[in-house]
Amino acid sequence: MNKKNKTLGEFIIENQSSFPYSSGELSKLINAIRLAAKVVNHEVNKAGLVDVLGAAGDTNIQGEDQQKLDVLANDKFIQTLKNREIVCGIASEEEDDFITINSNDEQHQNKYVVLIDPLDGSSNIDVNVSVGTIFSIYRRVTPVGTPVSLEDFLQPGNQQVAAGYVVYGTSTMLVYTTGDGVNGFTLNPAIGTFYLSHPNMQFPETGKIYSVNEGNYIHFHQGVKDYIKYCQQEEGDRPYTSRYIGSLVSDFHRNMIKGGIYMYPKSSISESGKLRLLYECNPMAFIAEQANGMAIGGKNRILDIEPTELHQRVPFFCGSRKMVEKLQEFLDKYH
Repeated sequence: MNKKNKTLGEFIIENQSSFPYSSGELSKLINAIRLAAKVVNHEVNKAGLVDVLGAAGDTNIQGEDQQKLDVLANDKFIQTLKNREIVCGIASEEEDDFITINSNDEQHQNKYVVLIDPLDGSSNIDVNVSVGTIFSIYRRVTPVGTPVSLEDFLQPGNQQVAAGYVVYGTSTMLVYTTGDGVNGFTLNPAIGTFYLSHPNMQFPETGKIYSVNEGNYIHFHQGVKDYIKYCQQEEGDRPYTSRYIGSLVSDFHRNMIKGGIYMYPKSSISESGKLRLLYECNPMAFIAEQANGMAIGGKNRILDIEPTELHQRVPFFCGSRKMVEKLQEFLDKYH
């Protein structure tokens, strides 16, 4: 079979041995995410035709205005995952606390927890810019047969067993890893099937794109300012090109394909950074490392950070390895 004619379902079955635990459980989980992604994709693509644009009138736990599609995507993913007999708990960026899910035999036999950002970049929906979903999967650490607890979710990113994202753009793609490389699948909307379109995705070793909200430049710490100036200097293969969409999934996806670095540093107005460790940084860092990239939070590797709370924020730098290493040199001057 031509590799690019392979469906996501076929790919999962053929690559079961790459998953260190039960392949049947992984298949159910990825299939649940695939199904929910197709439903959300349908809603995103008709957003201008029906009343799903604009704010829902509520704020989430971070105090951000929830968009109507945020709420819809959150409900769809939670409901779809609940309907499977594999997840024992879900944590969502849109929920104050984690959700405990019992197994059908009511013995809390399920082994996996899912952490999800149901609609990343949702502030862009009204202007028809790409948005996405980010997910992260861990094995529970509390005993099977008991309800999940907070410690099941507060695991460092190096304990992830799978992570991925869906980008709803000019084409809809699901990209994921189980710790054995990164593969991308594009949705054929005519038949509702994801096909392998980007096998073995890799960050180029270096690139010419830097992605950062330069409007906040004045508030950044000096190491980040110096690196941005380095990117803008006319020397060698520089200056680099500035490209910033404001949707993490979209910026990350472009940089992985073309080569680049994404930066969301801490600043004088956001001392912890803005991105959430559990819902955004850990899954994207896992994908980056599996695709020959690199992800740091300053001095530390993102995946080694010990989480302390569900909605913890951290600085995030991620992308082509040589670009992140060069940034690290600038950061180290001020530590």
